[in-house]
Amino acid sequence: MSAIRLLVLGAVRQHGRAHGYQVRNDLEYWGAHEWSNAKPGSVYHALKQMARQGLLHAHETEPSTAGGPPRTEYEITGRGEEEFFRLLRESLVSYDQKPDVRSAAIGFLVELPRAEALELLRERIRRIGRWRDSVTGEYLPEGGPQQLGHIGEIMRMWIHTADSDAAWTQGLIDRLEAGAYTFAGEGEPFVGVLAEGQENPYVTGERHPEDDR
Repeated sequence: MSAIRLLVLGAVRQHGRAHGYQVRNDLEYWGAHEWSNAKPGSVYHALKQMARQGLLHAHETEPSTAGGPPRTEYEITGRGEEEFFRLLRESLVSYDQKPDVRSAAIGFLVELPRAEALELLRERIRRIGRWRDSVTGEYLPEGGPQQLGHIGEIMRMWIHTADSDAAWTQGLIDRLEAGAYTFAGEGEPFVGVLAEGQENPYVTGERHPEDDR
């Protein structure tokens, strides 16, 4: 799974309606260009592709009063909502995803009801445990990883990564059970996108031909 679809759908959804540069700006605000494939070209390509797929609706806007070109504004559709939540739920429970997919999912965790988010995170821990048992049962020599020479360090890395992920996930569960953050249906959510004209302290300044469209 690619994180870009979840990130772009989530950004448009939080705005309600946004043009491409706003979405790009939000993703840079989140630092997604550093930890995912959310580069400018990928963002604009994803917007156009998902509009063709019916996940986003493209609105042609009037040229600006300053004489700039008309921009396309995007709005999430009903199918887009379904795809957003499908990707979000799948990303939260799947252990065998790249770190950028997990990071994107955590960024939209509060879009779910708290009880559902908790159950998805518990399922993530269960899947990590099953994966760990399977790998150690199949590949771990009876005498331990050292029986494989330096190759055994690969097994140690796998186990350490799985245990670390499970421990972090359990810590998040504990914080959510204690009432951390505002989830869907609980009140005013945290605003994670930039308002029109709001300065982005993390903007890269890199120009792209699609920025004004």
